Amino acid sequence: MEKETIKLTRKIQLLVDLPTSKERKEAENKLYQWQNRCYRAANLIVSHLYVQEMIKDFFYLSEGIKYKLEDEKKDEDGILNRSRMNTTYRVVSDRFKGEIPTNILNSLNKILFNKFNNQKQNYWKGKCSLLNFKRDMAFPFDALGIQRLSFNEEKKAFCFRLFSVPLKTYLGGDYTDKRRLLERVIAGEIKLCASKVQLKNRKIYLLAVFEIEKEKHNLRPEVIAEASLSLEYPIVVKSGKAKFTIGTKEEFLYRRLAIQAARKRAQVSATYAKSGKGRKRKTKAVERFREKERNYVSNRLHVYTRKLIDFCIKHQAGTLILLNQEDKIGIAKEEGFVLRNWSYYELMTKIKYKAEKSGIELITD
Repeated sequence: MEKETIKLTRKIQLLVDLPTSKERKEAENKLYQWQNRCYRAANLIVSHLYVQEMIKDFFYLSEGIKYKLEDEKKDEDGILNRSRMNTTYRVVSDRFKGEIPTNILNSLNKILFNKFNNQKQNYWKGKCSLLNFKRDMAFPFDALGIQRLSFNEEKKAFCFRLFSVPLKTYLGGDYTDKRRLLERVIAGEIKLCASKVQLKNRKIYLLAVFEIEKEKHNLRPEVIAEASLSLEYPIVVKSGKAKFTIGTKEEFLYRRLAIQAARKRAQVSATYAKSGKGRKRKTKAVERFREKERNYVSNRLHVYTRKLIDFCIKHQAGTLILLNQEDKIGIAKEEGFVLRNWSYYELMTKIKYKAEKSGIELITD
């Protein structure tokens, strides 16, 4: 019987593992070059895919024109000289040959091809616009991109090569499971899947994707836990006669409203900031408080959802039902204060992820 697995993504800071500042600078420039070529390639790929898909709607083409999106070697009505996925890959690989590893272009092409196919009906109906990529996008690569992963006792870090660039991890105190996950990858217990590298604020991050087995708990599918999400109490859950409230409105909002007030003061103060050197310098404090608020909300929701799943495990509840969520979301949209200060979708996303990891069936009412 095949093992049940789940994929986890962890954000790990990286440093260039070279001795001199000049060598480190050259390596960083190479990563930024890869990011730039990936961003340009992504926009090219989606543009070509859209034209290919919509070519049959170009009404001004004569009736004798063939427009079947197939390889002409496999179908006599085909208009392509290779497979459809390979057409976009050849476009970007020919244009950026030698400027970026082909592994990155191949991974990017597969991801965008699948995303486009999932959304093409919406594109055709005009319900959404094409994907648009920014210069700071993370660039993907498959598992072969990371080579020689090992723990260096002298440097106290996990070292590896990303294609030709030597890198090492910076985990700090690491109060999470990142160190343990990397150790298990080296031991061969779990697998490191296709991942991404993100360059942000002059720092390098690895968005590592690990494939692990789902947690095994003594759960009973017939035991049901019912949870309700609200602003008064972030989560109220009951199973049988047991009932548990997780968090309070005051506890959640007190810190968040304080951060919002500080951000508002920073916005007012920015009006009187010294002129020159652009908007970014003036609004630096505003952005810092915005980041603090995001981190605080994410942390609280992680704590709440962890307690919810622990409650289910403790009472052997194999099924978790979220009650009346459509009504709660409707109320939140009508109330400006609630919509601005409560994160229903993010909370539900975290519940779904943790429930799947623990083997609990999630039902949304």
